[in-house]
Amino acid sequence: MSLKDRKYQWPHLKLAMLLVLVTLTAAGCGNKPAAQGPAPVGVKAMQVIQKDTPITYEYVGQVVAKNEVKIMAKVAGNIVAKMVNGGETVHKGQPLFQIDDKQYKSAILADQAALAQSEAAYNNARMDAERYQQLVAQDAVAQQTADTADATAKQDAAAVEANRAKLQQAQEDLQDTLIVSPVDGRIDVNDLSAGNYAVAGSTVLATVSSVDPVWVQFSMSENDYLKFMQTGNGTLPSSFKDNLKLTLSDGSTYPLTGKVEQIDRGINQNTGTITLKAVFSNPQKLLLPGMFARVVSEGEVRKGALLIPQRAVQQMLGKNFVTVVAEGDKAESRAVKLGPKVGDLWIVEDGLAPTDRVVVEGLTKLQPGAALKVTMIGLDDLKNPAQQ
Repeated sequence: MSLKDRKYQWPHLKLAMLLVLVTLTAAGCGNKPAAQGPAPVGVKAMQVIQKDTPITYEYVGQVVAKNEVKIMAKVAGNIVAKMVNGGETVHKGQPLFQIDDKQYKSAILADQAALAQSEAAYNNARMDAERYQQLVAQDAVAQQTADTADATAKQDAAAVEANRAKLQQAQEDLQDTLIVSPVDGRIDVNDLSAGNYAVAGSTVLATVSSVDPVWVQFSMSENDYLKFMQTGNGTLPSSFKDNLKLTLSDGSTYPLTGKVEQIDRGINQNTGTITLKAVFSNPQKLLLPGMFARVVSEGEVRKGALLIPQRAVQQMLGKNFVTVVAEGDKAESRAVKLGPKVGDLWIVEDGLAPTDRVVVEGLTKLQPGAALKVTMIGLDDLKNPAQQ
């Protein structure tokens, strides 16, 4: 082939190669795979639990001393001695403080002298009255003179009683300079030290709280109160009233049970609750005033109750929702009506069936209708997350 022929064929060859390239590209575009939807969301789900369940009622309570006494001085004076340290356990009648008693001893001496003087005056007036009565009988003096002597004797007798009462008050004031504990209990650490001046009826020297037994004060809703009263035919049922348990702030269970001892006279208008006080023995002095604890009571048994973990429940606008694994492993949001709590579980009164599966993990970004990749777990897996 001549050089001229080769120059003539080269453009035609380039055109043919370009056509082949366009054809292959078009064919490749036609075989492009279709776009796929979002990947399934990985979640963990549980089967709804169905079993006979005892209902547990829990209320937030606070430990309160049965007797809490603010000790005030009945007489004024400087504190000259302190017989106890703050925080110590004290007993009824135990000396705590001594107030300077010098002025009260002097008052007793003065009142004793005044009483003796009034008694002498009275004895003299009484004898005068008796003599005048004899003279009246002999017509030796006028009746008016005898009556005046008798009145003077009565006035002197009243003065004797007044001075005797004043002396008794002075003696009591002297006794009150020694301040003793009115109850068994523990004294606070904010007590006054020696050298302070105590104002009668005003200065709080210390506070003593009884420690055994103690009250635990708690409040229940009006609805719970009505339910219990109806169950007990007008009174709290003994199953609730006489067998209360305590869960302390560290999660431990107090070893002794208590019972309701006081119920408030009415419903608090601000909170809609009624206040109760339960008494608990406290021999080890473990419970201290001001401690918080949960008051726990066992109630009735719900037959075939449906339960789900608390973490499965989401709240929105005052309503409760769970995400159910629907047909085809699709996410479905469902409103539920919750009953009482049982430990870490909710009793579901409406909205779920025993065959339902509820999502317990992976709820954060889950949308209704989303495809799910479900891993089924049990209740023990929730209690031991490290083993999942």
